[in-house]
Amino acid sequence: MIELEGVAFGWPQAPAAFAGLNCRIGPGEKVVLLGHNGSGKSTLLKLLDGLVFATAGRCLYDGVELTPRQFRDKAWSRCFRQEVGLLFQDPEAMLFNPTVREEIAYGPRQLGLPDADARVAHWARELQLEPLLGHAPFNLSGGQKQKVALAAVLALEPKVLLLDEPWANLDPRAAGWLMQYLARTQATVVVSTHNLWLAQALGERCLILGDQRGGLLYDGPVADALADQALLASAQLYHPAAGPK
Repeated sequence: MIELEGVAFGWPQAPAAFAGLNCRIGPGEKVVLLGHNGSGKSTLLKLLDGLVFATAGRCLYDGVELTPRQFRDKAWSRCFRQEVGLLFQDPEAMLFNPTVREEIAYGPRQLGLPDADARVAHWARELQLEPLLGHAPFNLSGGQKQKVALAAVLALEPKVLLLDEPWANLDPRAAGWLMQYLARTQATVVVSTHNLWLAQALGERCLILGDQRGGLLYDGPVADALADQALLASAQLYHPAAGPK
């Protein structure tokens, strides 16, 4: 479903975020993306979502290369935006509608889905947002904003979920609900974190990003990675004095 072939990316006038990334992620896989702050996890998720594009190599979704030209195909782009959903690390970057109800409904309505109201009702109930549907998202707490942003992504019922530190600001109940949902969903999931406990609880496979301008340090079972202190230390995810992050 997702293929990276020698992918590199760098922002203008900045060091390359990464280079030479190669991997394949199949339908229904649950993959944890690990790396220290600044390793390029958020950038990689944006690349998989077609918000930025590889400066070298190829990034493919369902066999189609993600390029600016491809996204000018309106029918294909509409399908991609429904099938691939990205939750930003900062929920405020996603919230711009006057009410929570309109925020959750925005994606389905933009895509012309006939059951937008039913989707709003379902995900508001699942995430316990029903009392807040008439509220302005900007007046909510950090955890509430995170749940609204998550509901807005899940309302599209995408085939691929790209989640950037999705547990940030969530209370234990909401965090537990999300863990259970991700464990049972049939969607392909790529979730970034630097929290090793969450990685162990969620995924079967992990990708570890290393220093800038490098490729993947590791691609394999989560349990094997977490047992390798030298690997975690090289990825700046472990220090003997502090233990794993």
